[in-house]
Amino acid sequence: MNVFLALTFSGVALGAIYFLAASGLSLIYGLMDILNFAHGLFMTLGAYVAWDVATHLPASWGAPLLFVIALVASVLGGALAAGLTEVVIIRPLYGRPIGQILVTIGLDLAVVGLLLGGFGSNSLSVPVPLWLIEASHVGGLSLPNSDFVALIAGVVVLVSLELFLRRTRYGITIRAGVENRDMVSALGINVGRAFTLVFVIGGAMAGLAGLLYAVVFSGDLISPTQGDSLLIFAFIVVVIGGLGSIRGSAVAALVVGLVQDYANFYLGSHPGMAEIGNLSVVLLLALVLEWRPRGLFGSTL
Repeated sequence: MNVFLALTFSGVALGAIYFLAASGLSLIYGLMDILNFAHGLFMTLGAYVAWDVATHLPASWGAPLLFVIALVASVLGGALAAGLTEVVIIRPLYGRPIGQILVTIGLDLAVVGLLLGGFGSNSLSVPVPLWLIEASHVGGLSLPNSDFVALIAGVVVLVSLELFLRRTRYGITIRAGVENRDMVSALGINVGRAFTLVFVIGGAMAGLAGLLYAVVFSGDLISPTQGDSLLIFAFIVVVIGGLGSIRGSAVAALVVGLVQDYANFYLGSHPGMAEIGNLSVVLLLALVLEWRPRGLFGSTL
């Protein structure tokens, strides 16, 4: 039973990371009707900015402070990358979905290629405090502290997004702009600025997801292609939860994380079953699409 409970907690933590990665995608699609294939790039850049900042600050500041600064840097790095992408690349292509898809894919391939050329294919180590790689004992269970960090981050982001969209002036403006952009613009409200804010928020969450995934599940290592790998699961979560549904993404991320962890542990040790966790997630996606094509929560925010 202890093994099952520990495995469940690990799956929930993985689900929290998937939610951080998917929430930005879901937000951008639900409010702007844009499938952003450069979202994985924001995750990668957020992690690299965090690494660069943490490794160039004085070690005498201490690992805990450096890690907090790295977390902030990952958020700002992802936000900046997303904001520039929306203003320079996406904004001229509004109303042209094929162009948006092609240009975001091209941007991702180009920048990942630059990262491979500049840093090589070898992974880089992110400095983390000792307590983050240790475990806490809860009711007889030994649970990694990094999993607690991932879970807390996921909950904070979910609550913050809900409050932002439903309780703040900008959130209400964004939702209204989606329904009738011309009417909102006629009232003197800059909808374009609000949409840029959506991209910035999505990029910030992506940057955070990129760093936390490296810390929690990749042995504190980052690589140029890690964002693209995480993007695949982010898209699966968004589709299962329902395109544009933040709550749906949260539920779907939890289910995907648990299914993947359970399958890897209970079935992955058998010969030829090393990738059973990933296969199980794909089968789950197929079942949901067959049973409920719009996803678990439809397409509403």
